[in-house]
Amino acid sequence: MTAPTDLGTSPLTTSSGFAAPRPLSPAGFVGTQQQPAETDRRAASPDTGDLLKSVFRQHAAGVAVITAQGEHPAGFTATSLTSVAADPPLISFGVGTASSSWPVVAEAEYVGVHILGEHQRELAATFARSGADRFAPPTRWHAGPEGVPVLDGVVAWLVARMVARVPAGDHRLVIAEVVAGDPAGGGRPLLYHQGRFTALRD
Repeated sequence: MTAPTDLGTSPLTTSSGFAAPRPLSPAGFVGTQQQPAETDRRAASPDTGDLLKSVFRQHAAGVAVITAQGEHPAGFTATSLTSVAADPPLISFGVGTASSSWPVVAEAEYVGVHILGEHQRELAATFARSGADRFAPPTRWHAGPEGVPVLDGVVAWLVARMVARVPAGDHRLVIAEVVAGDPAGGGRPLLYHQGRFTALRD
């Protein structure tokens, strides 16, 4: 399978478009917009951009689907999911601002985080494919805690409350605090490596 077109990774996805959302304070209240620190504003050369992509093709990453509920449910495949802290329990992931899910994620108070199993390559591809009706059959899901769409049959899932959305180039780095979940789905995880969904080898 070739690399999907709407994969919510770190620097591997091309994106542009929507304005940044208002950041949330750790307590969950909308705060004032802070200006990012002044940095070297020279654009990365094509050589360094290609270098970054080439190096990260060698990095095997777990595959997750992030979901959120707006007027309609939204979701995307992500390989940038990271455990940030245990106290408080924080996670992070990147999302491109050109992603079709970004307008919902930008406004959502809670998100769902789903660790996919090696049997769910098609589900990962569905949530990465631009223009797909990602929640239509054969996708199986239900409304979980805080009304967040929770996918059925995954290895594990979490629901997390948005804490911050940090501008990062053409992406936003989302930080969220875990409030609910289930680690007991079982099975082996799906991986993303060399532009393909793959599985662990014994």
